[in-house]
Amino acid sequence: MPRRKTSGRPGPGRRSQAPDHLAINRALWERQSAAYDRRNARALGGRHAMAWGLWRIPERQLRLLGPVRGRDVLELGCGAARWSSALVGRGAHGVGLDLSKAQLGRARSLRRGRARALPLVRGNAERLPFAARCFDIVFCDWGAMTFCDPDRTVPEVARVIRPGGIFAFAHASPLRDLAFDRRADRYGRRLVRPYFGLGRIDLPGEVDFQRTYGEWIRLFRANGFSVDRLVETRPPEGARSVYLSRSDERWGRSWPLEALWRLRKEPGAVRAPGSPPEGVLYSTSRLVLRDRRAPTENRAVPGDAEEVQQGPHVDAGAPGCRPRARGRSLGTRARGRRPLQ
Repeated sequence: MPRRKTSGRPGPGRRSQAPDHLAINRALWERQSAAYDRRNARALGGRHAMAWGLWRIPERQLRLLGPVRGRDVLELGCGAARWSSALVGRGAHGVGLDLSKAQLGRARSLRRGRARALPLVRGNAERLPFAARCFDIVFCDWGAMTFCDPDRTVPEVARVIRPGGIFAFAHASPLRDLAFDRRADRYGRRLVRPYFGLGRIDLPGEVDFQRTYGEWIRLFRANGFSVDRLVETRPPEGARSVYLSRSDERWGRSWPLEALWRLRKEPGAVRAPGSPPEGVLYSTSRLVLRDRRAPTENRAVPGDAEEVQQGPHVDAGAPGCRPRARGRSLGTRARGRRPLQ
């Protein structure tokens, strides 16, 4: 989810040239994870766990994910993994991925004592550490799709999702970036920067990404996705958001602050280019991770090996955790932790 608005806002974006944004955004979340969770725990947990965006609109109302029971579901930038935990409680086979150790640590603490397993993977959404066609549903609620380059994340999602699978995510509306008045530190009624050329947006201590609507659709289609639905949220009068000031809430009732996409991977679509896994180290009947012995640039987190974290509730000897070629059980070296929000 987005942080509260800060004064240093971007000018027109530029395309990402190097993955330095990963290190910048990882440092951001290592630094602010605890405070963010304390401030927003009520908005993100309990009956709001399965809810979308700035206004926490319930999934039962939007139905972006569809039926989840028995489905393999990946959350990108899962943070404290409250979303994924709620889905597991409804019968999904969930996996949470996050770039931040601090975020994963919070997720582990919230999962302690839970009966059902939720694998938590430290990794990078631009280089997903999973084999092809692992998941029925991939989703992101203002997580990695904000902080990672979509020119890299969308092809990776296309690689790991099964034909007919659902990809749903919440993200800033392009209009939000066009109408923010940096000097006044608020959203205004005039466009203050060009629409064309949106891309990488450098903020103090943070890097976000944006595209025009036409660029988003071209990117989806190039990777075999069709657009089922685009929801531009408009809150009812009196609705409050923990992420917005009163003036920004009023602005959001006239113009969209966020866009919620529901995409479907077309059966028979040519698989998007992406690096297939070089081998397998960890596997279960439902989850396969890339070989940890792959070169550093192929790992999920630059400079680090992938970490698979499930916590003490995992039974490494359970029938569902079985070794594959050149590999070991997913539970063999599991240590509880958690992903990004």
